[in-house]
Amino acid sequence: MSLGSLVLQVRQKYEHGLQTAYFRDSVRSRILETPPIANTIDRTCEIHVLTYEKDWLNLIWALKTFYHYSSRRYALCIHDDGTLSPDNCATLQHHFPDARIIDRPTADQKVLQGLAAYPRCLEFRKANHLAPKVFDFAAYLESDRMLLLDSDVLFFAEPTTLLQRIEDPSYLLNTVNGDVASAYTIEPAIVWEKFGFRVIDRFNSGLGLIHKESMRLDWIEEFLELPDIIGHFWRIEQTLYALFSSRYGVELLPPEYDVHLEGSIGTSPSRHYVGKIRHLMYAEGMRHLVKQGFLDPQLSYS
Repeated sequence: MSLGSLVLQVRQKYEHGLQTAYFRDSVRSRILETPPIANTIDRTCEIHVLTYEKDWLNLIWALKTFYHYSSRRYALCIHDDGTLSPDNCATLQHHFPDARIIDRPTADQKVLQGLAAYPRCLEFRKANHLAPKVFDFAAYLESDRMLLLDSDVLFFAEPTTLLQRIEDPSYLLNTVNGDVASAYTIEPAIVWEKFGFRVIDRFNSGLGLIHKESMRLDWIEEFLELPDIIGHFWRIEQTLYALFSSRYGVELLPPEYDVHLEGSIGTSPSRHYVGKIRHLMYAEGMRHLVKQGFLDPQLSYS
């Protein structure tokens, strides 16, 4: 390795400071020493997550903090984007023994066949890396309600409002955390002009309740006809969720769930550590959890 390459690696490793590097590189893996989460069989709601080779360890933190602070045992379905190794899958299965882990080849066969009558959906599923978060989640969902969860969300207390909305049978809206600003690939005015409904502002697809009946393929097929909708590789997935949720009925979770790039955890029950603040997931989020005793071997996860 050249001196220049070594210097670059050091700069990248410590880009966000020693504390970030310490919690990311030394503390983060200690989640693997915590007990498995068993009996995730409650189908009041089913958690669906998409993960990959560089993110599955963060996912374990996201899931274990949710299960611990919520005291719920919702069913779990983990979708592999095609990059997980057999060891990665085995580790995930160990920590979540009742979870379904869907490998990419199996998902491709099932989902692509199911999209045969929806050509735009089919092409989008083939082309976009995050498309499984739309189509595979819907295809494998075995509950009427889905908890949409990204691997960069950590929980620090019971997410009371989220749980109440999930478990209230009379609550019939989709509900998600609010983004910093609207991040869509389409102009809401075009949607109003063509379809006659208003797109909710600041929809973020990292955390929330989604009703199965809102994930309609015929609607998504229509939306994919909108001009220039196939834009930024991750905004299109979020845009589709915002569109079918807005057509179905949607509201944001309270402000304490909002994505925020400034400030601290405060009294929020969770924080979504999106790309710009991903380093804080380690230096703030995991550090805070360690201080709360989250990695204490005496802490029960059962």
